[in-house]
Amino acid sequence: MTTAPNPTGRAHTRRSPEPMFWLLFSAGGMAAALLAPALLILFGVAIPLGWISAPDHQHLHSVLRNPITVLVLIGLCVLALFHAAHRLRFLLQHGLRLGRARGPLAVSCYGAAAVGSVVAAYLLITA
Repeated sequence: MTTAPNPTGRAHTRRSPEPMFWLLFSAGGMAAALLAPALLILFGVAIPLGWISAPDHQHLHSVLRNPITVLVLIGLCVLALFHAAHRLRFLLQHGLRLGRARGPLAVSCYGAAAVGSVVAAYLLITA
């Protein structure tokens, strides 16, 4: 953190955006850990194996048209993408020892998560 003088003559500390990314990381991990396994078990195991009957197309479409469902799915996608971006960033920085490229790594990882979030939101809203 650096200090810079302000008009009053006192130095103030510039705040890093790092806590926001840690917040998105932890929220994404929790959302992905709670919602993704339930959806995967439901649509990837239980319905294909016939444990529960599959919803018909009209019912599933009406559920996906509900604004609350769309918001929950957008939230899940956004948080999971930022969680993955944060993990990838620190894997590249520390695992592959690319710490010198800290800024470009952060911009590319979080930028990709932001672009993916916009694409996911667009696809869920227009579907």
